[in-house]
Amino acid sequence: MATLRRDGRVTALQRLGCAGLAGALSLSLTAPLELLTVLAQVGTWHCRRGLRSAGLSLCRTEGVRALWKGNLTACLRLCPYSALQLASSRRLVTLFMDELGHISHWRAIMAGSLAGMVATIVTYPTDVIKTRLIVQNRLEPSYEGIFHAFYKIHHQEGLRALYRGVSPAILGAVPFSAGSFFVYISLDKIWQEPIVRFTPLQNFINGCVAAGVAQTLSFPFETVKRKMQAQSPWLPHYGGVDVHFTGMADCFRQTVKNKGVLGLWSGLTPSLLKLTPGVDQSLHPQELRELKLLRRENFEPRKSALEN
Repeated sequence: MATLRRDGRVTALQRLGCAGLAGALSLSLTAPLELLTVLAQVGTWHCRRGLRSAGLSLCRTEGVRALWKGNLTACLRLCPYSALQLASSRRLVTLFMDELGHISHWRAIMAGSLAGMVATIVTYPTDVIKTRLIVQNRLEPSYEGIFHAFYKIHHQEGLRALYRGVSPAILGAVPFSAGSFFVYISLDKIWQEPIVRFTPLQNFINGCVAAGVAQTLSFPFETVKRKMQAQSPWLPHYGGVDVHFTGMADCFRQTVKNKGVLGLWSGLTPSLLKLTPGVDQSLHPQELRELKLLRRENFEPRKSALEN
């Protein structure tokens, strides 16, 4: 849990606004790496000679601005996703606490994973739109913008197309949680000291290692998700996907058959390089005390007027 105290001079709306601006700046700075990750996962022609060549060829054919395709959608998605994830996480943490107000690392990670699933499902159409905007040719676009992409996908392919790939996105949360849990239960052995004595630098390293391990384990599901999002008979070359498939399981099979097992990890390198911290879901000491008091009020019987 975090040890920083909340600044009373900053309101909740201001904190959310600052977090949104910081997240948007982080996404914008790492947008080229995100674009290369998506192109490698989908398997477009840009990546046939490597990721560096992919970036250069994209700049030559579509201009430098092409490196930020889909970034506006990602930034607009950040606020509702983070708000939903944070609100769900706080609620789930309260539900997973025991009667004394304690929660284990495993339950905390499960609460965070379930909160991520909720936020993912609600905001998933924006993720599909982002992928479509990234894989299209900026000079000959199939979609003229976010709203046009939403309308065109819904009109041509139906509402289900806006949720294509949501199954591997949800299933990928399982190895992601397992990887995070494996790292966190091993921290005291790795550093050879109790977790409560970790310095800010150690906590930063722990977060990077946990995110890297978790992302590596869940990356095949992310790759299949991107392929399913991009593939469409209404797009040139079926969205540029390097394999053709009929569903999630078939996408796994076709990718392994045509690209090998390592094909499921295409784009992992830029994905790890762009590791950015998400919304801080840790509870501050005062918030923990408030949650404990709230939980005790809910479970303890109220005293009658005679007892008072």
